[in-house]
Formats: sequence, C-alpha cells, structure tokens
Amino acid sequence: MTTDFPLPSASPAELGLDPAKLELLCARVEADIAAGHHPGAQLALARHGKLALFRSFGAACQGVAATDETLWLLYSNTKVITAAGLWALAEDGRLRLTDKVAQHLPGFEAHGKGEITFIELLTHQAGFPSAEITPAAWEDAAKLREMVCNFPLEWEPGSRVRYHPAAAHWVAAAVIRAVTGEDHRSYLRRRIIAPLGLAGELFVGVPAEAQARTADMHDVDGTVRMPEGSAAFLAAGVPGGGGYGTARAMAAFYQALIQGGALAGQRILSPRMLAYAIRNHTGDRPDEYNGMPMHRGLGPHLRGTTREIRGLGAIAHPGTFGHGGVGSSYCWGDPESGVSFAFLSNTRQTEEFHGPRMDTLSTLAHAAIIS
Repeated sequence: MTTDFPLPSASPAELGLDPAKLELLCARVEADIAAGHHPGAQLALARHGKLALFRSFGAACQGVAATDETLWLLYSNTKVITAAGLWALAEDGRLRLTDKVAQHLPGFEAHGKGEITFIELLTHQAGFPSAEITPAAWEDAAKLREMVCNFPLEWEPGSRVRYHPAAAHWVAAAVIRAVTGEDHRSYLRRRIIAPLGLAGELFVGVPAEAQARTADMHDVDGTVRMPEGSAAFLAAGVPGGGGYGTARAMAAFYQALIQGGALAGQRILSPRMLAYAIRNHTGDRPDEYNGMPMHRGLGPHLRGTTREIRGLGAIAHPGTFGHGGVGSSYCWGDPESGVSFAFLSNTRQTEEFHGPRMDTLSTLAHAAIIS
C-alpha cells in the first residue's frame, strides 16, 4: 500500500470527533457481517485533511481476509470521479458545462439529442436512462462513439429527472476522448487521481498488476457476480460504475472536493469550479428512479432539506454531497464540518436493506462530530 498517503493519521479526539460514536459505527458493520449481509467491508472517515478512521472487516474473497490494501468495487461512486474529469475540462477551457454535448462530440446530435447540455447529462436529465453499452465497446473507442451517438431518446431532455445508471457517463468518456485524444482511464488518472497522490489506491480501469487486490462482488445469495469479477471488467474502467478503490482513497478524494479542489498542497480544481459543480441544479424535483428529490449536482447529489434522502444520513448538513454504489457503498463529504466518509462492501444488497443501513452508518458518522 502507498506509504506516502496524502492524509496523515490523527486520533478522533484531536479532530473533534467522538471515539465512542465511531466505535458504534464499526460495531454496526461487524454486526452486519456476522449476520451474513456481506462478507467484508472497509470504512474510512477523515476531517480537515487528516484520517481519523480506516478499518477493514471480514473477507474480501472466499478464504481471503480483507486488508487495508483491498480494492473494492465502487459501482456508481465512480460517477463523481468521471464527472470531475469534465469539471477539469471546463476549468482548463476545453469546454463549457453549459455547452451542448454535440459541440464536442459530433454525431451525438442523432435521434434528437442535439440540444442536450453537459448540465443535463450530469444531472440525469438527458433523456436516455435505459441506453446501454455492450462489452464490445469497452476497448474500442470508435465503437463506443458510434454506440453513444446512436442512443435513442426516451423523453424530451430536461423535462424529467431520472437516474441514468450507465449511459450518461459513457457519453462523458466518449467526450473526454474526443476533446483530449486520450482514453478516459488515462485522462482521469493523469488529471484527477495521480495529482492527489491516490494512484496506488484509486482506479478507473484496474491494471493487471493490481487486479489480485480486488474484492469479489457478491449477490444477496452469496454468488460472485459476473462480469464484475472478470479481468475485462476490471480493466475497462466503466465510467459510471466500474471504478475500484480503498475507503481511505475515497475519503481523501472527498477531502479534496470539500477543501475547494486541493489535497496536501496539490490542486486539481478551483474553489469556484467546485462551488458550481456541487450546487443543487435540480431543486426539489423528484428523481423518478429513486422516488424522491435527489438535489442533483453535476455528478454527486446533495442532502438538501427534504425529509427523505439516500445514503448521506438524515441528520447531515444540507450541503453534504456524495454518491452511492448500488446496494454496497456510499461516499460523501460535508463542507460545513470538514468531514468526509467512505463505506465500501462486497455484496450488492437489496435497497430495502442498503438504504436504511446507509442512513444509520452515515448518521452515526455525522453524530460523531462534536466540535
């Protein structure tokens, strides 16, 4: 594991956190593993640029204990990393987030998609939530571009908010290639991940030499999910759901976001860009997929002040923002308190279990903030 990790460790008490609440948080994870809800997990919590908690639990794979070097499937937590790549392109003057996607990806205007902006793309208003990319395009840039340009519309862009599980971020990957000439995996590593000092623990596209560190992803019945366990999937860096990382790497990534785009003296984005990207762009409009307002930023979602919210914790400050990974994980940052949090596990649980579980874990994390 990386020896020069960008977050130095500190005791919870030094960071104004209640150690007893953090132990309750860990105890809940241990209890869920003992009850058979998932074989393993990893937790991390950081504040003000320091790591207060980093712990691994249970098994990563059958007969293999989870360690601090284990890499966990991030699922849709990956979306925020990919979105940060588009924020960086905008900050570097390569595009504007108010631009139409087709301005930078000629051909995307097919089938009525010519008016879709990057804001609509990243806030799940683009109008093609069911579109899919086949594995044949994972390593074929021309095929990927052809497929995303041929996505058909299901409804008028901007007229509805409905979560796009995969399609929107494949478009983002194609845009990154079109604008930079660089594969999205190498671009995100060069522009976002490596400058933060996270290249050994955060991957969008896991190289062959790191694949042995990855945890298996299970279904509720305990079977290992495929193709998530295949070498091709690990390498593909599916931009909306195929990243891998440690919990402390995700806590560090969110530390950079809540600190205005910098970590350990290394800046990837400006405070103004972060303020724009992590703004509620959809108000209290319900997301039809989630059945509640999600207060979408340009990548993550925010707590807001509505009664219901997913994953971020009921008692979270309204400005808390983050994202989840289907049935298995959640990562977030709270700019008001300076706390970032990451929980990663290796079972794709039902939403009936995962939603309440994450509300409890995140609420315990927020309750630990005492000064």
